[in-house]
Amino acid sequence: MAVSFTLNGKAISFDGDPETPILWVLRDHLDVTSPKYGCGAGLCGACTVHLDGAAIRSCSTPVSVAAGRTLTTLEGLAAKVGKALQDAWIEFDVPQCGYCQTGQMMSAADLLAKKKQPSSDDIKNAMSGNICRCGTYSRIEKAVKRAADKLA
Repeated sequence: MAVSFTLNGKAISFDGDPETPILWVLRDHLDVTSPKYGCGAGLCGACTVHLDGAAIRSCSTPVSVAAGRTLTTLEGLAAKVGKALQDAWIEFDVPQCGYCQTGQMMSAADLLAKKKQPSSDDIKNAMSGNICRCGTYSRIEKAVKRAADKLA
């Protein structure tokens, strides 16, 4: 049974096991590699994508959940939000190894969609599900604040 959904504005039909995690459909079948495999249990945030605008962990969400809905990866973020985040990430030299950064940016985009001018506590809470092994948390917080300012 095929699962149909929209990915970054494009209609997609996945003809495979509907219990396949979204992460593997994206990476192995659709060649979308921005979401990363980290833990496989939805705990580290490296695989974060948006489902109907809300951040989810794609490694632990079956593709059947996306049926008839809209998935967005980093490549599909609205130009204004994506550019603001990218510019802020560069300005504060956020990535060290870079592995977790797409998940970090997707969580940040989700936060900024909900709260236009987040406080430090808002940012820390929203980003707490994303692990950065390099420990760039203070730079991530600064970048999220700068992106919010640019979007204001």
